[in-house]
Amino acid sequence: MTARRALLLLPLLAGCSVLPNRPYQETQRFALAPERPSRATPPRNAPVLLVRSLRAAPGLEGRGLRSLAPDGQVATAYWQEWVAPPADAAEEALRRWLLASGRYAAVTQPGSRLRAGLVLEGELTRLQAEPAAGRATAALSVLLLAEPQGGPGEARILAQFAAEGSAPLPPGLDPRAPGPEAAAAISAALGNALAQVEERLAAAIPPGPGAPAHRPPGRRGSASSGS
Repeated sequence: MTARRALLLLPLLAGCSVLPNRPYQETQRFALAPERPSRATPPRNAPVLLVRSLRAAPGLEGRGLRSLAPDGQVATAYWQEWVAPPADAAEEALRRWLLASGRYAAVTQPGSRLRAGLVLEGELTRLQAEPAAGRATAALSVLLLAEPQGGPGEARILAQFAAEGSAPLPPGLDPRAPGPEAAAAISAALGNALAQVEERLAAAIPPGPGAPAHRPPGRRGSASSGS
């Protein structure tokens, strides 16, 4: 009886499978690491800037590439992702960019033994492809503080602003799987946003004696800023 019952169950088991019907999709990973086009040497009296951890706005905690669909919904390609969490990668790129600007003797992170006279806090607020608009966009909100000199006291706010950057996208990209072209455009858009951050910081910090005149870096694509 047991053998007969097992034979009757075989056709039912043949129709069941724990394997998905979808074909296997290999994960693609991309670096989010824009670099400043040129590197400058800081003067001897250049300040030290501490860059605190860059926060991620809601929705930007994951690594998947984000695209804005024509209906306004944000699609995330989970098998196309950044090598590192985007806020972490943007923070590292920001630190390298500002150090290459020649405006600072050092650009440090929390835990450094160097005493910083300036402190930057920020949040990554947008990082996505927008195929319908033919562009990729990136945005950060930034707060710049001056630490008190020679003793305890409250930090002074020097600037608070939003920086935005954009870069062109090739036509015909699928918002559900934008691919390496979108990743490259998003990275370029972030680079343009970082150029905006550099310019706004330079305008907010009083130059010391012997400081070089500020020259904005060259950019790819287009960029805009908001206050």
